Amino acid sequence: VQLQASGGGLVQPGGSLRLSCAASGFTLDDYAIGWFRQAPGKEREGASCIDSSDGSSYYADSVKGRFTISRDNAKNTLYLQMNNLKPEDTAVYYCAAEGYCGLGFLPAWDYWGQGTQVTVSS
Repeated sequence: VQLQASGGGLVQPGGSLRLSCAASGFTLDDYAIGWFRQAPGKEREGASCIDSSDGSSYYADSVKGRFTISRDNAKNTLYLQMNNLKPEDTAVYYCAAEGYCGLGFLPAWDYWGQGTQVTVSS
């Protein structure tokens, strides 16, 4: 199982970014898959995930209404569309697979990609 995240960068407050996570060694339908983030000096936290059993998606309250998780099964790629970005969204974003995806999901997942830096600043 390999996960390759990309798409981070520097964006002004109110701007948008789309993160991508290319998966190999498994198909996205096999596992729960999600995005986590870690800000400087803080613990890693869940941002959004898709449950493998029924395709339900979950969002942390801090990103609900601004972020949208999606997947392209043909490309075996997971996405995170981030709109109306705020300085507090600044973090390293990680994609991960195989773990609990539901309310209050925690970063106790089995497979991790390398992070991609998102910086929101004017």
